[in-house]
Amino acid sequence: MGLRPLCDGIVADLSAANGWSVCAFELYPGQEHLDLEGRHEAAGALGDERVLGDAIAAADATGADTVGILGFCMGGMYVLKAVATGRFDRHCPLYGMVRVPERWHGVGQGEPLDALSQGDASSVLAIVGCDDPYTPPGDVDDLEATGATVVRYEDAGHGFVHDPSRPSHRAADAADAWKQVLEWLGP
Repeated sequence: MGLRPLCDGIVADLSAANGWSVCAFELYPGQEHLDLEGRHEAAGALGDERVLGDAIAAADATGADTVGILGFCMGGMYVLKAVATGRFDRHCPLYGMVRVPERWHGVGQGEPLDALSQGDASSVLAIVGCDDPYTPPGDVDDLEATGATVVRYEDAGHGFVHDPSRPSHRAADAADAWKQVLEWLGP
């Protein structure tokens, strides 16, 4: 759903609570007007080179040598792909797609599992809901087989962590997931 006040709040909270430099970037620069359906329709036109280049530029903008990355949904899928860049020390995809959904296939879209085979999969802490259609159990098993650490939340659907206004939000699981992510990303 793009950068919005919710994202600004997450960035500000992570920065204030941990003393971190935190950056966020838009997956669809210049197309911020797209609604969720429009973003899904345009996903096949996204190119990994540009998106991961933006992620690296955000990392460089922090001025930090040690950088972690986290993302939700499609952003989580790109967190998995970022493993191949070698720029990030820790990776935290939250309900990120392990495989590119068929309707998002495009010439510039690589598969997340391929990216994991090109980097350090052990740097990944994946947060998934067991009832999330975007992270089917077989895909999650394949992710875990790469050496990634996977934390599964029973009966949780897509988007259960980051947005308390969503019906899928699960406060107790969200609190636990944030605790795990913060510990993984470390000081």
